[in-house]
Amino acid sequence: MTKYIDFIKKALSGDDVDYTKTSIRTAVLLLAIPMMLEMAMESVFALVDLYFVGHLKESGYAIQTVGLTESVLSVMYSIAIGMSMAATALVARRIGEKNPEQASRSAAQVLLVSFAVTFILSLFGVIYAEEILILMGSKPEAAFYGKDFTRIMMGSSVIIMLLFLINGIFRGAGNAAIAMKSLWIANIANIILCPVLIKGFGPIPAMGLTGAALATTIGRSIGVIYQLYHLLIADTQIRIQTKYFKPDFDLIKSVIKIATPGIFQFVIASCSWIFLAQLVATTGGENASAGYQTALRLMMFFMLPAWGLSNAASTLVGQNMGANEMLRAEQSVMKTVKYNVIFMLTVSLIFFLLGDFLVGFFTQEIEIKNFAKNALHIMSVGFIFYGIGMVMINAFNGAGDTWTPTWVNVFGFWLFQIPLAYFLSKHFGMGPKGVFISIPAAETLITIVAFILFKRGKWKTVKV
Repeated sequence: MTKYIDFIKKALSGDDVDYTKTSIRTAVLLLAIPMMLEMAMESVFALVDLYFVGHLKESGYAIQTVGLTESVLSVMYSIAIGMSMAATALVARRIGEKNPEQASRSAAQVLLVSFAVTFILSLFGVIYAEEILILMGSKPEAAFYGKDFTRIMMGSSVIIMLLFLINGIFRGAGNAAIAMKSLWIANIANIILCPVLIKGFGPIPAMGLTGAALATTIGRSIGVIYQLYHLLIADTQIRIQTKYFKPDFDLIKSVIKIATPGIFQFVIASCSWIFLAQLVATTGGENASAGYQTALRLMMFFMLPAWGLSNAASTLVGQNMGANEMLRAEQSVMKTVKYNVIFMLTVSLIFFLLGDFLVGFFTQEIEIKNFAKNALHIMSVGFIFYGIGMVMINAFNGAGDTWTPTWVNVFGFWLFQIPLAYFLSKHFGMGPKGVFISIPAAETLITIVAFILFKRGKWKTVKV
């Protein structure tokens, strides 16, 4: 037992480790433990909002607003994740080459480009918050009710971008512990602030749904301050100096070359999710939409730790390619697949056995619960394939081959999932259930295609 405790302490310490030399099993687990805990806290972030929002007086409007806003923000997340892919790939490759100064320069240039792009989109979200909700299928009265929540969440997109991007930088360097701690700090602050700002406390008035947005934004801001301290001031492997922010157009070109398909990769997936959310709302109504959003939040609570585990593959592929250890890079991916399959199988069983209990924790409205349970049971069928697929996607991204998963997503989401969801829900009269079925079907297809392409090995030739 002492041996396992010491290993976990080492994984959470943030000490520098040469992941190109230690055993593959050790390397995967040292990275996976903090990465899974990091994503677990991101899951808590989402569920805390859903819990308190679900108990507001107008819970149907509130849950729908949170869900639809998150669907729109997923486009912003796509940009942040796409840019963090570039950061992880560039930083990991330079660390593998034993060149931390160039890794720091790369990180600074990614931050420079990302900030400029996200600021413009944040401004758009602040101005057109109510119109965005209506466009997503919300009724005018529900959009009016939730516009302040959406305005605050969209306006804080720069904070979202920094949180994702800086964590991507630290993951690329192999320092997953700092990334984990930043999200823990952000989420603990959110958990404390959520009930205070939503329900009021002492001189602080009850702000309802707006309070949830403020709590989330303040919590994330505190997490970003912690990240910036370690990035700019603390003595870590990656330390950005002011001079590194001077535009380096050759490096910016490399960033854009990797990030652009990476952004499209997740925009494609996000747009598909937005279409599905709108399809559920239009074919099933407010309760179906609220039930679907509840199921998605619960699903993401368990899926994000699996995504964290799969992030280990991204770091290990990048660093081992930098050290010219191609066989070790591939073996690291397959070891990560093994662990993720075990995890996702466990999650599937939990949803089948405890779905009713889990949904009941967030809402007591019978119709919303029924839609949520139905969605959970159907979507969990494809979890094992999803676990394999996310490792494959992260392996490509870690290698800097962001185009391959982008085309896989175009095929899986736009050419297969969207038409399938539309025809099942509309033409076959299945309504929201048809949308639910399209999700595991598409994820299974994406995984099969991604695995075949990974085994072909073209990703091993990518230069960054």
